This record gives sequence, C-alpha cells and structure tokens, in this order.
Amino acid sequence: MGGYRSAVPLSRATSEALAARGVAVEPDFDLSTRAWWRVGGPADGFATVSSLDELVAVQEVAAAHDLPVFVLGNGSNLLVSDAGVRGLVLVLGGALAECEVLDDDARELRVGAGFKLTVLVSRSHRHGWTGLEVFAGIPGTLGGAIRMNAGAGLGETVEALVDAEVVLRGGEVRTFTVDELRMSYRTCHLPEGSIVARARLKTRGGDPDAFRERVKTFLERRKATQPLKFPSCGSTFRNPPGDYAGRLIEAAGLKGYTLGQAQVAEKHANFVLNLGGATASDLRRVIEHMQRTVHEQFGVELEREVHYAGDWSGWQP
Repeated sequence: MGGYRSAVPLSRATSEALAARGVAVEPDFDLSTRAWWRVGGPADGFATVSSLDELVAVQEVAAAHDLPVFVLGNGSNLLVSDAGVRGLVLVLGGALAECEVLDDDARELRVGAGFKLTVLVSRSHRHGWTGLEVFAGIPGTLGGAIRMNAGAGLGETVEALVDAEVVLRGGEVRTFTVDELRMSYRTCHLPEGSIVARARLKTRGGDPDAFRERVKTFLERRKATQPLKFPSCGSTFRNPPGDYAGRLIEAAGLKGYTLGQAQVAEKHANFVLNLGGATASDLRRVIEHMQRTVHEQFGVELEREVHYAGDWSGWQP
C-alpha cells in the first residue's frame, strides 16, 4: 500500500515526534508475523493509525525527519527482506478500516484503505450490493488494491472505484478521481510517497443471487486450482499480454523447482511456496531463476506482482 523511500533508520527523535502527535511506535517489530510468506526481518518501527488526522501527522513528521514510511496492508503480496525494513511500517486501522454507506440505495460506499476485501465481498453478499465482485479472491486491503489496480478474474479495482482520498508526503490531503489515477493492468499512478486513506466505491443494479452464485463458483474454482497447504503470496507474476505466466513457467519445466525450502508449486506454477524454514533470499532467488529461465526459453520478461520490501542492500543473487 505504500512505497519504500530510502534506507534511513528510525531515530529516537523521530519516534518522539510521532508520539507527540499521538502515534505510538513499537520498535523492532517482527514482520514475518504479518507477511503471508512468513519470512522477513524486523521493522525499525511499527505503528497503527486510526484516523485521517493521525495519518496526516505521520506524513508531516516523515517529511520533516526524512523518514521512510511503508504501509502494510494484509501482507499478501510482499517479500520482506531478511534484513527487515528501515524506517516506519504503518498499518491503517480504526476509521481507516471501516465501511460506510453514503446513500439509502447503497449506490456508493466510503471504504477505508485498511478495510479487508474479503470482508467487503462478504458484506456485499449480505446486503445484495453488486459490482464489488471484482474484489472476490483478493486477500488484501482496499488501499493495496487501489495501488496496484488489483483483480483476480472477475474484474479490476478500477471498475468499482469512484475516487480515492490520499495523504501526500508532507501531509496534504487530496482526492483523485479514477480518471486522474490513470489505472491500467496492475498499475495506478499515485504520487510518490502518498498513502491512500479511503475511497468511494460504486455498486450497481443487478440480481444479487446471480452475483452470489458467480462469486461462489469463481472462488471454488480458485480453491481447486491453487496450492493452499504452504505459505505463498498468491500469483507471483503478472500475466504477459496474450498469455499466462503459469503456462510459461510450467512449459519451462520449472514446476517443483526447489532451492532451500522455497519451491515452485507443483499445483500451480505461478505460485512460489515456503515449505517451512525458507528465507526471503531463498524465495527471491527462486523468483529470479523463474524470470531468467522463461526469458531464455521464450524471450518473455515476466513482471512480478509480488513487491520486494525492505533493505535488500546486502542481498546476494
């Protein structure tokens, strides 16, 4: 949900400045407990903000102290370095993780960037809101979905988004329309260092029973075709134009390829698994081996969906 700016550590003075603005920082937080791969070193500091005012305070202090801020959503598409993350790792909670109906017909919702998409889809089922099935099968939060225009087979985030309220580096709050964000496949043009706070989503008319059945069928199919026994980040690579990353990886003979305790899944080649005890470095080496092999055999550059987070300066390929 947020971008890593630099390798500047979190100083005591910065922690005190944040505390003075009502943001409590927990030092040396173990990020492997939050990342889906269950790997990664500690964050210099970890904090949860529960309101727009607190988020503005973080961005103001960050700009004044040259503090790198990384916003952690659900941790589902991150590979956190074994060395950890310098600076502050931020989670959005409280009012920034709530869902509000904006009109009686529920044609529009205001949803916090920290709101989990699985809960949003479940709530859609209960209330008969259609149009939000684009979030089915995405194990993240709304802010992360906006940042990467996430989609899992029933559409993309751009199809449900009206606008996004964003806090810029320095603390300015701005609202960007969906057109201003220029969203395309797994891409959204947000200002560097900005953090999505909340967004307006649109629902549409339609048969809610048909919506529920469509989502149910889609999720059952995903469950049957994806490896769920071991930790992974979901799809590792974007699909290249006119093809599928999983097909190319399988055709390259990489299913089951293992390095240490990191493995290309036998069940779905676009998944990389932590078999137990893998390091972040193991997982990255497998990922980059997949990229090299597919390029050598087919001339296709696979683009990662997973994001490398933290301090990789000492990493050895």
